[in-house]
Amino acid sequence: MPMPEPQPTADDGPDRPSKTAQKKAMHELQALGEALMALPDARIDAIGLPEPLRDAVRTAQRTRSFEGKRRQIQYLGKLMRKADAAGDTGAIREAVAAFQLGHAKDALALHEAERWRAELIADDEALTRWSRAHPASGLQQLRSLIRSARKDAVPDAPGAAPRHGRAYRELFQFVRAALRDDAPDEEANDE
Repeated sequence: MPMPEPQPTADDGPDRPSKTAQKKAMHELQALGEALMALPDARIDAIGLPEPLRDAVRTAQRTRSFEGKRRQIQYLGKLMRKADAAGDTGAIREAVAAFQLGHAKDALALHEAERWRAELIADDEALTRWSRAHPASGLQQLRSLIRSARKDAVPDAPGAAPRHGRAYRELFQFVRAALRDDAPDEEANDE
């Protein structure tokens, strides 16, 4: 016996999002709530969250048990849906994006400093490229650090792994500081 087709109701219109789309939006808001948990307290206060949402974020940050954290994150998702309905999620999205972008920039800066350190130790030509790219840095100190790092990198015994001593770390600190000092100048030139 064939099943009768369900009759469309007044709620089944082209304007109504599908259940899948609703669940996707719900999960996105819950993920935004989890990202909000990663923000420092000062940034959370600066956003101007509604008090129940701010309290739920702080409670979720303090919760240590897996199951308790899972339930608190679901509750946070519920409050995020209410905030989204009220139109309060724009500032939250901007704050989370700015925080994540800051972390990405920091990671890129560290990778660039590590790359420069490796190049400077491996190749004498890298010092020339460095001096062209960063003329304000102290080249005499840089040469001394490179020389010391190369000396430290020579293994004590044949076949042993190269040792990375104090000069290796100091070279990294020098390169990172020079890159950080040059960064505001590059941003000013872009504007």
